[in-house]
Amino acid sequence: MTLQPRLKPRIRIAGGGLAGCEAAWQVARAGLPATLYEMRPLRATEAHQTDRLAELVCSNSLKSESENTAPWLLKRELRRLHSLLLRCADQTRVPGGHALTVDRELFAESIQAALASDPLIEIRREEVLCIPPEGIWIVASGPLTSGPLADDIARFTGSNRLYFYDSISPIVDAHTVDTSIAFRASRYGKSLDASDDYLNCPFDKEQYERFLDALLEAQPVPAHIPEDKPCYFEACLPIEELARRGRDTLRFGPMKPMGLTDPRTGRRPYAVVQLRQENLRADSYNLVGFQNHMRFPEQQRIFRLIPGLENSEFLRYGQIHRNTYINAPALLTPHLQLRERTALFFAGQICGVEGYVESIATGLIAGRNAAAVAWGEPLRALPRETALGSLCHYVSAADPRDYQPANITFDLLQQLDEETRHRLRRDKQARHAEVCRRAMAAMDEYLLVHV
Repeated sequence: MTLQPRLKPRIRIAGGGLAGCEAAWQVARAGLPATLYEMRPLRATEAHQTDRLAELVCSNSLKSESENTAPWLLKRELRRLHSLLLRCADQTRVPGGHALTVDRELFAESIQAALASDPLIEIRREEVLCIPPEGIWIVASGPLTSGPLADDIARFTGSNRLYFYDSISPIVDAHTVDTSIAFRASRYGKSLDASDDYLNCPFDKEQYERFLDALLEAQPVPAHIPEDKPCYFEACLPIEELARRGRDTLRFGPMKPMGLTDPRTGRRPYAVVQLRQENLRADSYNLVGFQNHMRFPEQQRIFRLIPGLENSEFLRYGQIHRNTYINAPALLTPHLQLRERTALFFAGQICGVEGYVESIATGLIAGRNAAAVAWGEPLRALPRETALGSLCHYVSAADPRDYQPANITFDLLQQLDEETRHRLRRDKQARHAEVCRRAMAAMDEYLLVHV
């Protein structure tokens, strides 16, 4: 009798965003077939503009590349683990000061092309309405998970859906920016290639006060899902909300003028709006930190009060949308595996991480762990000292009574021992450098043993 070869189990992934795409790639790298489901274009969302996989919605920045910062560490670890999306980000980079910023269109196109050309990856353009009880699944449906799937997740997790409101910054046509007023510079001259990567729109005190008054009087767009009190994510507050916290709040937040000198006056502006390049053609810029939920005509009226944007044309206005995520610490293991259903994993913003790179990171981990389950191998958590390990620790071990989405920060990473903290207590940069050194040493040891 001839024995039939054992069929490789297929891993199914709900959601073609950053986490889902990275997960599919990692599954295929483990030698297993993956089916990636994406509901666009059959069903649109209130935030996406295209039907491309891995579309970046809110901005084109993957945060800091400055050495010994927490975002830099997370990206460095992902590169060590051969992340597809980090590779594509490096290949489609545009100037962005000390940040890793990408051409959104080229970034998404390169990822989609890589997945579509992989013989182990099947891309299906259809909506996942529920997660079947059989088979290995990764839920990476993102913050804009459709109603039917969100209801199904709430049903089998036994937890109510949590939410916060997130928003999108506007994009302006570069050709309509008055560069006799807006000047090129990075804060304190910080740029990876010594170029002046940002356009800066400078305010004097009178211009700032007039802009602030208009902002405080602006008419908001009603939320898509009405709530008595919208639950905003503190790290991504609409500028109107910031303005309501005090007349100088914006000047110490997204409009801070520190590290910039207006060449027309030779002095630091009273406030400034920074514009960041959107693509390689440099024909569009986004207003950094200017996510909002004002009506579109109000946005045009108010943003044309910004010096240098008086005659600007907007390619996209700011928006607000509701993000859905699960109460992960009550549900998930450090492997991003549902405790009550070991063949089911969660990745991306739906598990409560915030940020592009954090979503990529959880997609990579979920993909690798799902593949391990399929092969019958033991699951191995990444070291707690690493940014990846710390992110998974937060998702699985934070207080479930007050769980909030989180970006990677040094607060999430394991603290240094008491002797080292005492020795470096007066040198914050040295402490951060030591945390990063320790993380990479732990990653080296992990790879030596497990790869």
